[in-house]
Amino acid sequence: MLNKKSVDDINVAGKRVLVRCDFNVPLQDGEITDENRLVAALPTIKKLINDGGKIILCSHLGKPKGEPKPELSLAPVAKRLTELLGQEVKFAADPEVVGPNAKAAVEAMKDGEVILLENTRYRAEETKNGEAFSKELASLCDVFVNDAFGTAHRAHCSNVGVTQYVDTAVVGYLMQKEIDFLGNAVDNPVRPFVAILGGSKVSSKISVIDNLLDKVDTLIIGGGMAFTFLAAKGEEIGKSLYEEDYKQYAADMMKKAEEKGVKLMIPVDSVAADAFSNDANIKVCEGSIPADYMGLDIGPKTAQMYADAVKDAKTVVWNGPMGCFEMSNFAAGTVAVAKSLAEIDATTIIGGGDSAAAVNILGFGDKMTHISTGGGASLEFLEGKELPGVAAANDK
Repeated sequence: MLNKKSVDDINVAGKRVLVRCDFNVPLQDGEITDENRLVAALPTIKKLINDGGKIILCSHLGKPKGEPKPELSLAPVAKRLTELLGQEVKFAADPEVVGPNAKAAVEAMKDGEVILLENTRYRAEETKNGEAFSKELASLCDVFVNDAFGTAHRAHCSNVGVTQYVDTAVVGYLMQKEIDFLGNAVDNPVRPFVAILGGSKVSSKISVIDNLLDKVDTLIIGGGMAFTFLAAKGEEIGKSLYEEDYKQYAADMMKKAEEKGVKLMIPVDSVAADAFSNDANIKVCEGSIPADYMGLDIGPKTAQMYADAVKDAKTVVWNGPMGCFEMSNFAAGTVAVAKSLAEIDATTIIGGGDSAAAVNILGFGDKMTHISTGGGASLEFLEGKELPGVAAANDK
């Protein structure tokens, strides 16, 4: 699954190249408020320009649910890409995506030119991987490049369906980087290998925990999901987030870790509050949490324990914050873990989503080896699943 052809393995000179990017950027009053995804796509686009391809970019934006919505148009993306690339990115403003404007623009393209299609999710068939729209996209190109890891766990027309109607389907630099880091981390890690899992629910990480227990040396549990593990140990957790249906699963995972010789770590103290608010009454609880309090972050002893646990690691994968980091009074645990990863000599991989947002907001982003661009995709990668968007590319 992981040994895929990339843009370095093909000749695109004079060819029409359809590139699936992830331009699902936040917009406010028509202005892009975070352009990280645009910047991340530039190396692949520049490579194809320099190699003499005719580059046709496509992406989704938001959830228009098959209806053209002006506020979800990719027009602002074309404008900003023009500035970032230093050359015009023509915008094909077709509500049907592959319409007369797009066809005429592609027909008139010269080598090294770039156009951007309208939001692929203006078409209802996109998310259903419909045959007709897949064929329309394929009709525009000779070569397909998938550089959108954020949608790799979904089988849509613009990342999977189109590959059935083109001879050459490869991955871009961004996708290749995700495959290399996440794939090697899980399947061929430099040891000791530590995984840190946080976030709110055990139920969303079942397959990840199960898969990683067969691969890691240490598994660290934090966030709201930790309280289901604590409850399985018989601890009093007050009003903390807790999944009764997964209490036995948590117990089974702790037993599995013990049998495999994997160190599974759960909090020894928590920062608890009497309401889900930054202004609530707060106390640090070792052991039991009072009945009228809820745990909202790992405590200082746990933060130190987790920092010590990663000191000698050579590979660390982190997915999910340690607490409600958006509220300053419950961010210390996440800050402590981020700081500890920033200071060690190891390959540190942040698995997208909230943990990626956390390290960037907290100012540790540039200290990490790799921050995944796909929350859901990276999670499924860690589960050991085959991602449709990766599987659809040609093997080497």
